[in-house]
Amino acid sequence: MIDWARVRELRDEIGEEEFREVVTLFLDEMETSLSRLEPDATAQRAESDLHFLKGSSLNLGFSDLASLCQRGERAAATGAPETVTPEEVRRLYSASKAEFMAQMPAQLGV
Repeated sequence: MIDWARVRELRDEIGEEEFREVVTLFLDEMETSLSRLEPDATAQRAESDLHFLKGSSLNLGFSDLASLCQRGERAAATGAPETVTPEEVRRLYSASKAEFMAQMPAQLGV
């Protein structure tokens, strides 16, 4: 669910203090973006929203969420935005966030 190698790489690149700020910013941006997802969004809007969520997820190692968003983005690009629902994305984000927060101390020694 979480690519801990990517998370460690990011933390090592930017330092522990900046990493904490990035995590806080990431969580805030994700929750804001997730709140805007709509089940009846146009294909173009869904594609754009899922593209943003995919990129953000990849940056912080939320690999399963990034994969789901990529699948939804591709489906929306072909005119089938209903393939991946906002509820699916929100559920996986919640599960990923819970795992990330629970495992971060052990994985990163923070």
